[in-house]
Amino acid sequence: MSMMITELYDALRAAGAPEEKAHVAARAMSEESLATKADIARLERELLVVKWMTGGIVAGVISLLLRSFVG
Repeated sequence: MSMMITELYDALRAAGAPEEKAHVAARAMSEESLATKADIARLERELLVVKWMTGGIVAGVISLLLRSFVG
């Protein structure tokens, strides 16, 4: 289900845009600019992977530094 940004539609109509064009533009903007809950959940999963990868890299670098100075 697509949503429409009512404020944008009203502003376009007030500026003199034809009703159909204002309607289409407002729908297009809402579909382009709004993130769904699924989008946010996907980004959170990807961020979790990036955090674990960064932690692994940091742990590897620390182990290499300790090995070179201690061992």
